[in-house]
Amino acid sequence: MSKESEVRLQKFLAHAGVCSRRAAEALITDGKVAVNGTVVTELGSRVNPQKDKVSVGGRPVEPEEKAIYLLLHKPVGVITSCKHGDAKVVTDLVDVRQRVYPVGRLDQDSSGLLLLTNDGRIHHRLSHPSFDHEKEYRVRVDSPISTGALKKMERGIRLKEGMTRPCRIRRTGETSFSIVLQEGRNRQIRRMVKAVGCEVVSLKRVRMASITLGATKPGAWRHLTEREVTQLLREIGVAPRKSER
Repeated sequence: MSKESEVRLQKFLAHAGVCSRRAAEALITDGKVAVNGTVVTELGSRVNPQKDKVSVGGRPVEPEEKAIYLLLHKPVGVITSCKHGDAKVVTDLVDVRQRVYPVGRLDQDSSGLLLLTNDGRIHHRLSHPSFDHEKEYRVRVDSPISTGALKKMERGIRLKEGMTRPCRIRRTGETSFSIVLQEGRNRQIRRMVKAVGCEVVSLKRVRMASITLGATKPGAWRHLTEREVTQLLREIGVAPRKSER
């Protein structure tokens, strides 16, 4: 068995969607994981996903779940998390067999486009500013906002952690505008708006890279189309996996 084809057992279990790596380590040390019929309890154990038969609690584990890509219109009041005490989280709104995770964040008071997937490769690529992927938002504020204030935000606003990157802004009304960012600091748009003397009343994300919210209603979700998945993966520079629709 070549070393190149082997992976750590806990990584194999995580990629198969059984649980997180940390939880997989607990399953292994508790003696609940078997490889080719033999219980394995050492965390350094490695397996060949193409050849070895892995089971958890007697149930076989497939080498890798099919990739799944979902678009959700996150409503205001729902938390972008997989678990958050008794609060309603975004994963409560989708009904799929696979375990999926949100890509990036939308704060509780914001709404709009959120992607969820079990393909861990796209989270870093879409969330990290070094990749320059665009995110577009529609914003409404509490009072008329001047052209000067919009230009100031467009050039960059100094926040406590430094200057924001230049962005694109288009006025859509006396108290509304659209903004396209290539970064995503914590509550960035709200803080930028506050720095020019206004407060955000509503904030909705309508696009991430080439994926648009369209007519999807708040709380509704759908699978990305095959064409959307192909375009998105091409944009972020990762090779396609088997997609599930």
